[in-house]
Amino acid sequence: MEIKTIEISDELYPKLLRKISDPPKALYFRGELLKDETCFAIVGTRRCSDYGKEIAFSIARDLAEAGLTIVSGMARGIDSMAHKGAIEVQKRTIAVLGTGVDKKSIYPQENLILVKKILENEGCLISEYPPGTPGMKGYFPERNRIISGISLGVLVVEAKFGSGALITANWARKQGRKVFALPGSVHSSNSKGPHFLIKKGARLVENANDILKELNLAKVERKKIKGGSLEENLILEVLANGNLHIDKIIEKTELSSQVVSASLSLMEIEGKVKNLGSNVYALAR
Repeated sequence: MEIKTIEISDELYPKLLRKISDPPKALYFRGELLKDETCFAIVGTRRCSDYGKEIAFSIARDLAEAGLTIVSGMARGIDSMAHKGAIEVQKRTIAVLGTGVDKKSIYPQENLILVKKILENEGCLISEYPPGTPGMKGYFPERNRIISGISLGVLVVEAKFGSGALITANWARKQGRKVFALPGSVHSSNSKGPHFLIKKGARLVENANDILKELNLAKVERKKIKGGSLEENLILEVLANGNLHIDKIIEKTELSSQVVSASLSLMEIEGKVKNLGSNVYALAR
């Protein structure tokens, strides 16, 4: 796909980004830039938990369904799950890169499949760095001001102290954007960043509606998922409290491993549950 360039004076240049203190003079992009769209950023650690993956995915999906364009940095972990949440419901998402947007420069290279899906769903890759620019240590913190700069707000899902996600949150504060954070276990180092932000005034978030309410946007109403059998309903009931490994599902439902395995396979095909990896399942909602 063609790589295009847009100058800060161009009508299609993101309006919110133009207003920050140090906007890029030009942006390189693949995909489509839209004149008027409402963006929201979701960022977090690369080394995330299954809990973090599930929440980033589901909140991104719900916000996308509510009409927001999901913005993130396409890094491993939380960023990738945020993009995937929007793609799940065939909605637009924007990846802001710390490299050139050409295929060879994109980092990590494993996300080239994700790039394809972003572009297929009319999304966009943007960068202030010209094609052929490899990832350098200082480029990723710099690009974080763009992630927050084009967004109404930023949600941090799992982040250690000193992580890039906290840099993005700091940029958001400086730019007058709203900062949101997802709480987690007090025993997890990945909770230190969000808890610090909450103590400093970030809005505590449990679901997409917490964000939509703060932004004065309409809430999303999700229909309750119904199973096709008693066994499926038992599985859906235990998953309603959070994602679980298949062994825990077997334990909590007291169903045989064969029944649980067969039921999960069928429900995944029907879009009722989602395998987050390593046989950890969550409601697809």
